Amino acid sequence: MPSKKFLELQEYSDADLDNELTELQAQYQKLKFEHAIRGLDNPLTLKVVRRDVARLKTEVSRRELVGLDASGLAKRTNKRARRK
Repeated sequence: MPSKKFLELQEYSDADLDNELTELQAQYQKLKFEHAIRGLDNPLTLKVVRRDVARLKTEVSRRELVGLDASGLAKRTNKRARRK
């Protein structure tokens, strides 16, 4: 069963996803810096933000795959086959 966050991300537009991704990446970098300098009250916030960034990136790549035509998918399949 998909999580609530995943279902919410599916409702976002592409522009909203990009904006959210850049904001979260900036927030993650800021948190990492603060944690290195003086420490955070709750270091688990780094984990939460990192997972949210991963969710956003996954949704962006999923949408890119849906938008590919047959030749683009064939190229992607060849790349995946070379990895194995």
